[in-house]
Amino acid sequence: MTEPRPFDRLGPPSWPAPWGILVLLLLAGLALIRNGSGEFDSGPPQPAPAAATGARSPAAPPGTAGAAPAALPASPAVRVRVPGAGVDAPGTRGTSVLVGRVDEAEGPAVFHGLGAVAKGGRVEVARADGRAAVFTVYGVDVVPKKDFPARRVYGDTGRPELRLITCGGTCRPAGGYDANVVVFARLGAVT
Repeated sequence: MTEPRPFDRLGPPSWPAPWGILVLLLLAGLALIRNGSGEFDSGPPQPAPAAATGARSPAAPPGTAGAAPAALPASPAVRVRVPGAGVDAPGTRGTSVLVGRVDEAEGPAVFHGLGAVAKGGRVEVARADGRAAVFTVYGVDVVPKKDFPARRVYGDTGRPELRLITCGGTCRPAGGYDANVVVFARLGAVT
């Protein structure tokens, strides 16, 4: 009598190695979904203490002879550049406050690097009238959302100023960020 050939045997073929690999990949994927990849765990940059508005700041932006340029007539913003934060994006209509997201589900957003801006940094706002308003940063603060200093952030200072705002502080899974990063800047030049 002849021995049965392997393909004549009853039952499923045996493939232990690929199934083991698939199970490991599945478990690794579940761990990443549950715990995240860790790529963005450190969060966005936070301002250095020396950049805070309470720290000593010059009366006039560096490079100016003490006289700030006159306020510009209203014109829609079409682009904003913040080299210290890696921002170069289309602007939106506004005169003194630009708000941008720090992150989103896909990762960092337009103002992710805002906390890395330093005193003396530049913010360039291209205008629809062809001119650019160049602001000089005089402070960067993290302010709590719970006790947001609206008057300090939005109040009229009597001269042309700009505020850039995004989320900051600690991000809590249930409630989001507990603070805002606010960049304070004065008009330093018009080009």
